[in-house]
Amino acid sequence: MADQSPDPTLHHPRILCLHGGGVNSEVFRMQARSLIRALPDFRLVFADGPFFCDPGPGIVPVYQDYGPFRRWLRWVPEHPPIDDESAIEELFYSINTTKKEDEGTGPWVGMIGFSQGAKLASSLLYEQQIRVEKEGKADTDYKFAVILAGRSPLVSLSDLTISPACVRAGEASEGFHFEGESPHVLKLPTIHVHGLNDPGLHLHRKMLKQYHDPKTSTVLEWDGNHRVPIKKTDVDPIVREIYRIAREQGVNV
Repeated sequence: MADQSPDPTLHHPRILCLHGGGVNSEVFRMQARSLIRALPDFRLVFADGPFFCDPGPGIVPVYQDYGPFRRWLRWVPEHPPIDDESAIEELFYSINTTKKEDEGTGPWVGMIGFSQGAKLASSLLYEQQIRVEKEGKADTDYKFAVILAGRSPLVSLSDLTISPACVRAGEASEGFHFEGESPHVLKLPTIHVHGLNDPGLHLHRKMLKQYHDPKTSTVLEWDGNHRVPIKKTDVDPIVREIYRIAREQGVNV
């Protein structure tokens, strides 16, 4: 007999979870299983990227039966061309559909992104910040983001962030190059989780240094490669920071 007990997280503060490139929400949920277990006071909601693609690095053979695989953005020229406006529209449609269809009632308080999803989480948080700065309000009120192995640069998601420092939404990000100080700096709280054996570590550090205010950024390093931490000793520091920052930002957990 199926368990008919109500979902205990229905009324909890919600965190939007954004998968990496060449994965999907179901796989990311499995990759993040230790984080889910360690965050019982939040409701983690997993969104699917709008575009289909080949499986990402390390997905086969473990998750090969869990396709189709998806992406949020182009990262190589082989991905079909798309104009910036359409890319942004598809991206927000996917996210907003996930949020509308979720049965939870708690406020959307944060994001957790891995790899391409981490790049997107920072970009969405920055979009919120600049809309508040320029227009006085934004459609979202995220308090923080967890950036798991997020590579530079930020993605421009509106006319407010078109800049040589940001990759355009329809542009392939591989090979994008910007040096020096970015005029676009995220000041809302972020937790950056860097695997010390990740081949992209230098790009994760670049993302942190160029696009995030050191006063509101927390860096956690762990002895791992390009994957979501699973072991308790690696997950616990992330969870502690999520709770600390959430409470500092007025989230009721």
